[in-house]
Formats: sequence, C-alpha cells, structure tokens
Amino acid sequence: MRAEDRDRAHTAMLDALFTQAPHGLWICDAELRVVRFNAEAPGVRGVRAADVLGRTIDELGISGTDEITSLAEHVLRTGEVVRDRLVRGRPLSDPTKEMVISLSVFRLHGDDGEILGVAAIADDVTERERALDRLGVLHEAHRSIGTSLDAFRTADELACVLVPRLADAVAVDLVDEVLRGRTVHPGPVTAASPMRRAAFRTTATEEAPVHTGEPSTYPFPTPYTQVLNDARPRVVSRLGADERWLAADPERLEALVSAGVHSLIVVPLALRGSVLGLASLYRFARPDPFQDDDLVLATEVVAKAAPHIDNARSYARERTIATSLQRGLMPGRPPVLSAVDTAYAYLPEGAGGDWYDVIPLSGARVALVVGDTAGRGIEAAATMGQLRTALRTLALQELEPDELLTRLDETASFLAATRSAGDPPEENFLATCLCAVYDPVTRVCVAARAGHMPLMVLAPDGSATPFDIPAGPPLGSNGAGYASATVTLPESSLLALFTNGLVSTRGRDTEAARSRLQEILAQTDEDLDHLCDAAVYELMPSKPQDDAVLLLARTRALPADRVTTWTLPADGSVVATARRLVEHQLAAWNLPGSVFTTELIASELVTNAIRYGKGPIELRLILDRTLICEVSDTSSTSPHMRQATPTDEGGRGLLIVMQLSDRWGTRTTATGKSVWAEQTLPDLVAPP
Repeated sequence: MRAEDRDRAHTAMLDALFTQAPHGLWICDAELRVVRFNAEAPGVRGVRAADVLGRTIDELGISGTDEITSLAEHVLRTGEVVRDRLVRGRPLSDPTKEMVISLSVFRLHGDDGEILGVAAIADDVTERERALDRLGVLHEAHRSIGTSLDAFRTADELACVLVPRLADAVAVDLVDEVLRGRTVHPGPVTAASPMRRAAFRTTATEEAPVHTGEPSTYPFPTPYTQVLNDARPRVVSRLGADERWLAADPERLEALVSAGVHSLIVVPLALRGSVLGLASLYRFARPDPFQDDDLVLATEVVAKAAPHIDNARSYARERTIATSLQRGLMPGRPPVLSAVDTAYAYLPEGAGGDWYDVIPLSGARVALVVGDTAGRGIEAAATMGQLRTALRTLALQELEPDELLTRLDETASFLAATRSAGDPPEENFLATCLCAVYDPVTRVCVAARAGHMPLMVLAPDGSATPFDIPAGPPLGSNGAGYASATVTLPESSLLALFTNGLVSTRGRDTEAARSRLQEILAQTDEDLDHLCDAAVYELMPSKPQDDAVLLLARTRALPADRVTTWTLPADGSVVATARRLVEHQLAAWNLPGSVFTTELIASELVTNAIRYGKGPIELRLILDRTLICEVSDTSSTSPHMRQATPTDEGGRGLLIVMQLSDRWGTRTTATGKSVWAEQTLPDLVAPP
C-alpha cells in the first residue's frame, strides 16, 4: 500500500472512531485542553463542539472533574496507564442524571518521543453499576434487617439500608396495633387508624419533623392514605407545589418544600394481605428523581423487612400475654401479719417466670418464698403459676422447708416430663426456689433453697448475720433432696429474698452487686418500700433483659403476754383443767365472748390427744390477729376427720373443731405433732 493510501486509511479510521464508535474518546494536549472528542458518545451527545474544544477539563465544569483531572495529570507526569477506573459524575448532556463511566487513560508521544498529551476512553457502565448497587442494597438488607425482635430497631435497620444508598431521607411509620403486639387483620387501613413514627434517617442535619414513638397521621387523600388503602406502592417522580393532594396536608407540604424534596416513594410494609405500616423515601440532595427501577428496589427491600416487623409484633404480643399471665398469677399485696412487715419489688421486664409469695401459716408463722422459672414467655409464666400453686398447697400442709422443696421437686419433675411435645428447654431444670419460715413466738427462721442464691439477713443495726443455707439442686433436675438451716433472729432483723435478675445481669460482678445491695439494705432507718425502690434504682440496668424480684421482711417478735403454754398429763381428768385454764386466760385477755367456743375447741383437742396421742400434752393459746388454740403431743400420727354415723358414740371431735373454727390443721414438730385451730373474733384487739 502506498504511503498516501495508508495515511488516508488512518485518517478514515480515526474519523470513524470519533464519529461512530460507541465509546467516549477524548484527546487532550499537554495542558489538558480538549483537542478532539467523540461527539456521539454517551454523555456528550447533542453538546456543541465549540463548547468543548479548546477548554481544559476543569473548565468543562462537569461533575467528577476533580477526579478526572487528577488521573490525567498523573498519567501525563508518569506515563503510567490507567485502566478501567470507575468515575461517578453527571454528563454534559444532562447534568440532572448520574452517570458512571469506566475510564482508561494513557499518554501520547510523538515520533521523537515528545509528550503530546493524553488520550482517554470512557465506557458508559451506568446500568451495570446500578444493577450491582441494587444487588448491594439487597445484600445489605438481607444482612442487616431483623437482628432483633424489637419493631423500632427493625424499622431503623430498614431506614439505614435505604439512606443514603437509595434515598436522602426515609421515614418508617407503623400501625399502632403492630407496636402494641395486637393482631392486624387483612384489608385496607383507614386514614383514621393511629400510626406512630418508628424510625427516621436523613443525610441532612435538620431535626426530624416527627420524633420516634410519636403519633404520625396522614390526612386523606394523599399517596400515603392510598397506599394504606390498597397496599400498592407509589412513586412521585416530580413533586411540585401545585400537587393537588398537598392541599390536604399543608403542614407536611411546608416540611417537604422547606427540605427541598422533589421526589418521593411510598411503599407499604405488608404481609399476607395485612398492612403493618409505611416506608416513605425522599430525595432532595441528589437531583435525579426516583424512577420505576428505584420503586422496584425499594419495594423489594421493604418486603424483606415486613416479616421481621411481624415477628416483632408477634413477640410483643406473646410478651404482653406472658406478662399479663405472670402478673395475674402473682399474689396481690402481701397480707398484714404480726410476724413480719413486708415490701416487695416485682419487675417482670423479661416476661420470664420469677415469682414471690408471702404465706400465713399456723401458730402466727409465715413462709417467705421467691423462685425463678427457667425460660421466658407464656410457657414460663404458666409453669410459674403451676409451681407457685403447688408450693402454696404444700406450705399449707405445714411441711418444713426442706421437705416442702423435696415434694415440690417431684412436682417440677412431673411437669418437665409432661410438657407438650417439642424441643426441651436449654436448661436441664425447671426452676430455682428459696423458702424461709419464720416463727414470731420463738424468733426462729428455718430456710432451704433449690438452686437459688442464698438468703440475705441483716441484724437490727444493719450488719450482716451469717446464715449458711445448704445449696440444693434446682427443681426438676431429679435432685437427691434438700437440707435446711436454722437461725434465731433478734427482733427487727431484715430478711432479703431476691432473684438473679437483680444482681446477676450480663457483664456484671454478682458479688459486687450483692455487696451493694447489702449496703443499701443496711439503712435501718429507711422504710421497706423505700429500700426496695433504692435497690431497683441502683442495681437494675436501664434495659433489663431478665425479670427481677426483691422481697423484704422485717421480723417482729410476738409479745410474751400474748402467748400462754401449759403442760398437762395424758389423763382424762385434765380436760376440765384445760377448760378452766382457757377461761382464766381469755378473761385476762378481755375476751369473755370467746370463752365458750374456745373451751369447747380446747377440750375436744385435748381429749383427742389423750385418746390417740402419746406422752405429756402441751396446750398453747396465742393471741395474734386471730385466736389460736394448739394442742401438741409426742405422737407423729396425724388425726383424720371422719363423718360419724348416727349410732356412733364418738368420732365427732374434729368435726366440732372444724365447725367452730375458721381454720384448723395439723403440723409435724420436732417431738411429735401439733393440732391447731384459729378463730377470727369480732371483739379481738389485734396486736400493733
């Protein structure tokens, strides 16, 4: 080929490249002025050549100029070739659109090696990068949304995924019923339905128009109410002040205009035909409006969040039911007793199975109980109710704490074995429990524990009183039984029973927390209710993860003049003596109206002890908030009431005792048994 033909071919090829090639071709001189460019390339199509040729890259004023200039200067200086560098900017042909180019730059040399300038090849990869960006947003949504069962946190995770990747601001509003854990029925949500702001994220520095947790309502008709009505997403590509629907919501109009919002998307948080809320996306910082592909992406991301929002609603519902069940199964205000003054703090924050109880027993005694059921939710609350009922029943059978826990462990093992089919709980036990029985007559406290933390005892001066209770196995773990400990307490001693939620939270030194609790309770001049509050303020974390119970009891001693005891021989002649002793004592207590009934009860109990018991008989009268008559002997055989037939000469004694008293029963003692009967008398003056 001749030289002139070759030059003509080279010229034709260059002309074709700069007029027909789909790539952006740019040639700049050594001062980075544009010498030639492909006018048909994406991003400059329709731009006049006079507006480009002879200008430096900086003078073009396109978005991304600084990065392009920096790359060109680097290539011009070093000769290093830059390949496929991604640059984001806005094209000369349409500055309102964002464009992504893959830029390759190399240096141009003359035949003599002179540096002539740089050449650049730009490929439009906007659609490819947008697809990758969409995949990145979906991946981030899959990774980040739904890390908890809290609706507010899930809504915030959704907003964080969308801002700033897709929108400049996102507001998430949930139907109030969802946040309350109630069932949301399929179908439209009316504009009058209450909603609350669950999350708001923005790239701006302005304060959110509606704060998290506050009501967020939408007047009718607007795109928001239309989405609530038919659960179909909406996109408003160009938002102008002349939009007719804005007249229905002038307050929101003012907020949108002041923020410079020019485009919005409203997507329903919907699942199985039920609308749970709305996600509203706004653009004001980036000039390009939302398009249909943005709507598709936003809908996919919101759809990933909807099941997690519904899971949070279900969890809130179960937690509400469990907490309500737990509260319903708990005792009311502890009874007023002569044995102890009580106060409690009950915090079912974790919807678990913590419980407490104060159970009046015979002989003016009282049982103090705290327990902690394994797990949480409805099943834990139901198990707690079963255990508490069983424990109260066993306590009223006058069992000692060690025997009581042994029997309760049998019940717990049965409950664990008969639970509904499904995975067993992570714990290999059902509950822990601590039971203490205090007698105000002798000031003796007997306690046993099943896997529970020890009882804390403080003397009247606030110092710690040693009370080493053997650590038995938790309930339901098929333990080998329990042992109790006994201590005699001075009057006004303080007993503190609590669950681990008060002192053993995650990341905390349990022993340090127990020491701090002891310091708080050592304030002997404080009211018990104030001590409970002080312990909660000091020890409970701001966001509790577990239930907590604190039960305080300040001991009292029954005055000596309110208790009278006689020891009688096991002889039939002492029945009359017992009647006279009762008469004289009731006269001393100024209870003349109770003489006949109490004499009859005492004579029947003494007769029963003489006939069926062993050894000497002890008759005791206690004037508490009731009048208590007790007869004890050395036989361990408990009496049983039976119905006597018309021809029987005996067998009616216990029936008479039952009919004359309000309560009666039998308890085992260290030397035998004691049969007791209580009367509630209208003329009885209760001790202070």
